[in-house]
Amino acid sequence: MKNILLLIPNLGFGGAQRVFHDHSVALAKKYKVYECVFNKEEGVAFPTDNELLDLQVPGGKNALLKLYYFYLRCIRLKKLKQQYKIDACISHLEGADYVNILSKGNEKVILCIHGSKLHDLNIVGFIGWLRKKILMPYLYNIPDKIITVSRDINAELIAGFGVKPYKIKTINNFFNFEQITTRAQEPLTSFQPLFQEYKTIITSGRLALQKNQAPLLLIFSQLVKQVPAKLVIMGDGELRDELLHYSRQLGLRTFTIWENKNIINYDDFDVFFLGFQKNPFQFIRRATVFAFPSSWEGFPMALCEAMICGVPVITTDCPTGPREILAPDTAPNKKIAQAELAPYGVLMPLLNQAANDAAINVWVATLQNILTSEAQRRHYAQLAKQRMLDFTPEKIIKQWEQEIEKAS
Repeated sequence: MKNILLLIPNLGFGGAQRVFHDHSVALAKKYKVYECVFNKEEGVAFPTDNELLDLQVPGGKNALLKLYYFYLRCIRLKKLKQQYKIDACISHLEGADYVNILSKGNEKVILCIHGSKLHDLNIVGFIGWLRKKILMPYLYNIPDKIITVSRDINAELIAGFGVKPYKIKTINNFFNFEQITTRAQEPLTSFQPLFQEYKTIITSGRLALQKNQAPLLLIFSQLVKQVPAKLVIMGDGELRDELLHYSRQLGLRTFTIWENKNIINYDDFDVFFLGFQKNPFQFIRRATVFAFPSSWEGFPMALCEAMICGVPVITTDCPTGPREILAPDTAPNKKIAQAELAPYGVLMPLLNQAANDAAINVWVATLQNILTSEAQRRHYAQLAKQRMLDFTPEKIIKQWEQEIEKAS
């Protein structure tokens, strides 16, 4: 039995961390799997039965400390790979990728790339330049294999960073269809009237730059003047206060779970910030439509999970993922200015951080059409669930096993 080490900077709440967990559980059925983080004290949001190794290296507060801790991580990981006789080390997220590559010994090194690098607005400044111009072009040609979660990331790596095409393979994320469906059927203990009595637009994700919820608030402020509806935002993050302020600045009557726990009259509110929910599926399943305004993605978990829940989806045609999911037979990176009624959902123009009147108007009109057309919603809800059957664990994990066997 091969020894496989899965490496990630932390095991907090995040899409990559959830994928890491799912891979760890699935691969453990065939291999001896070890998990490893930079510092376990940051918490474990998605625990498994696999042994969790801890490099015990915290984050640095200044450049010199960061450099020292980076060196320390490489040294400690190299020792762990030798100690546990690792045959293949699979890293998730860029920070872990560098440590995995630079600690390489006799084991095979595999990277799992979760998102767009060229369009990531968080990669800025001198460090961002260093990552894009030096680290990724040089280091990403060293591993034995790079697995991308979306086909559209491949072109970025090849054209943007000079990665050799033969090193790259796409393996999409997988989803436990039955588990999500079962959890979606669980009864709501709160907010049930919100979904029973009103047409609801729901979105789920970190309150962060990437997920781009601010333009959705602006869209909703115009939409609600034409169609009675409610907007539900699930998730938490660094932009919480900013988004709450903006929502109220737009004149939207805003409920937040952090300030209140109970609602007497749902008519008193337009927008509902429900924070992080352990079971988001029981909320999503009851919504009228799922809206996804992201500026960039990888292979978005929340979008796919909404489709499994049988909810029609409307999403930006952002880099990368949504087009591959909703219109798999079309070419990537096709910029659109109007709504595209794709085979499995609706693709929409990108939303800038600054208001773009043309895109905003298209979103308002399209959401209005979906909210008022029950036939269209039923059509997309049914097809969405069918599409997600292409991403079952059985189909996807076999591809991972094949790459591990080839590499090792």
